[in-house]
Order: sequence, then C-alpha cells, then structure tokens
Amino acid sequence: MQEILNHVQSIAKTLTEGFDPEEKNIDGQEFSAFDYLQDALDIEYVVNGRGDYLGARVLVAFGGPNIWIDTRKGIVEGHWWADKATAAFNDNIGLDEALAELWACR
Repeated sequence: MQEILNHVQSIAKTLTEGFDPEEKNIDGQEFSAFDYLQDALDIEYVVNGRGDYLGARVLVAFGGPNIWIDTRKGIVEGHWWADKATAAFNDNIGLDEALAELWACR
C-alpha cells in the first residue's frame, strides 16, 4: 500500500509544484503540460451534452498499479488489486488547459 501511495503523491506533487526548471523537452525548451501528456496511456474526456469540455482523466500508469489523474476532481487515483490511494493536487502545470485545447482540436 505504501508503494502506491508514494507513487500517487509523487504525481500530485509534480502537478502542484510544477516541473524541475532544469528539465527540458526534446527541443531544449521548458517542460510543459503537452510534454507531460506525451507519455499518457489514455485520456478520457468528460463533456456535457453540448460537447463542452468539463475535465478529463489521464491514465499515467497501467498494469500495477493503475494511476489516473482526474482534472475535474483535482485528484490522482491509484489502484492496485484491493489497495487504493488518492492525493489531491492543484494544477500548476496547465494540464487541464492543455487537455481542453486538445479536446477543442478534435
């Protein structure tokens, strides 16, 4: 249980505190939410009946544990068999904004 909790808290910390300023993307630019989404395994969009973007769930780990970032609820959820861990975050990397932009481009 502690391992999954540590993993979930680490993701929430990154979303809240932002990226290491020394970390650069492949083009040598500052790491962005779009760069973070490059490694996403799946994205589930939450939209209303008009198709307006409300939030998203991003699968960032799969198979043991499964970890989702839920931008609408502001939580990171991890599941591994019967164990479950959650951690709240403040989106200080612009993840929800990037997801809204991706939804608009569909």
